[in-house]
This record gives sequence, C-alpha cells and structure tokens, in this order.
Amino acid sequence: MQSRKTLEFLSQGRAGLVTHVASQQNATRDRPVSSKGLAGWKNDVRKGEETRQEIIRKAAQLFNQRGYEGTALSDLMQATGLEKGGIYRHFDGKQELAEAAFEHAWNVAMNTRFEGIDNVPNAVDRLLQFLENFRDRRAGLVPGGCPLLNTAIDSDDGNPQLRAKARQAFDSWLHRLQSIVEEGQRKAQIRSDVDAAELAILIITTLEGSLMLSRLQRKEELLNLACRHLEEHIEANVRARKKTGARS
Repeated sequence: MQSRKTLEFLSQGRAGLVTHVASQQNATRDRPVSSKGLAGWKNDVRKGEETRQEIIRKAAQLFNQRGYEGTALSDLMQATGLEKGGIYRHFDGKQELAEAAFEHAWNVAMNTRFEGIDNVPNAVDRLLQFLENFRDRRAGLVPGGCPLLNTAIDSDDGNPQLRAKARQAFDSWLHRLQSIVEEGQRKAQIRSDVDAAELAILIITTLEGSLMLSRLQRKEELLNLACRHLEEHIEANVRARKKTGARS
C-alpha cells in the first residue's frame, strides 16, 4: 500500500515538473526581445567585424613584405597589439589570415589602378589612363610592392591555396582589361584585328616585369620606359583610325 502511494506521489511530481518546465519555455519564447539586448548584440558583431578588418589591414603589410613563411605569429601580435587568442578568434589559422590579407592588398591595388577609368568615354583612353594610374598612383597601396607578383613568387612551390588566390587575381585583372578592349572594338574605337586577350596579357606582363626590375634596381626609369612603350604601341597599333572620305 505504501509503495503504491509512493509511486502515485512520484508520478504526480513528474507531471507537475513537466508542466512547470513547459510553461517556463512558453513564457521565455513569448517574451519580447529586449531592444537594448538586440542593440548590444549588433554592436558586438560590428565591433568584432571591425577588429577582424583591422587585423587584416595590419597583417597585409607584413605578408606583402615578408611573405607567408617570413611572417611569424610574434610579428602579427606586435603589429596588431593582440595576443594569439585575440587574433585567431577571428580566423581559423594563419592560412586563412594570409588569404584574407592578400585579398585586401589586391583589392586596394585594383581600385587604385582602375580609379577614374569608368569616367573615360573612349576605350583606348581608358587603357592609357590605366597605364598612368599604374605608374603614378602609389599612395595608399599596401607597402611591399605588387601583391600579385609577391604572392605568386612566394607561393609558387609551397602554398597551393595562396597560389590559387594569385591565379584568381590574375584572371580577374586579365578579364577586366580584355573587356575594355572588346567594348572598344564593338564601338569601333579599337581595331577589329586586335586580339583582346593577347593585348591584355601584353599590358600585364610588361607592367609587372618592369615593376619587379624597377624595385630590384631601384630605378623608376625602367617602369617609365615600359609604360611609354605600351602607350606608343596602343596609339600606333590599337587605336582605330577614322576612315577618310574617298577623293573625288
């Protein structure tokens, strides 16, 4: 008899507990979210993203100057003012940070090189403006030289992930220049017999090669010479000539 009463008591206790837990869950679910709490959460997310971007900006200079292997964790900690945990709470590891740093450095370079291009109506003049930007607009770039050239050399044998990033960057650059040429051909601004892909490759390789040698020799004349040669080639062999009327 006593055992039966005990079981009945325990059964009623469990049922009451379940009812109490369910009611608490419903009350929590139905309670409106505090605007202060939501604002605080959004503020934390914003601050976290700002910290992440600041780490990327400071790391980009180190990776662009020293390469992947030459950039130690201690260098990153000193540059950012953060401990290891403060850095890698925003990244899975050094590899992810290096890739984000390259993307940042490359975006800065591309934005600077193509600055004002869309405001130039003629495709040939857009190419010439691009050459001028490449040669003259250095302020604001991530220190260390061209991130594409640096990363391509640094990752050639030992970092396939960074090498893939560099190849994607090259392809995007090539496509953008090629698109300018093709648009110019559609508008009869560029000669129809010009191979758009070959011209884009010629421009990129000439600029990158001369930039590398200019840095090696510490002589700006090498880059200036390459730009002048490209300008002359574009004017002589790329720009479409207006047809003259037939003589009467």
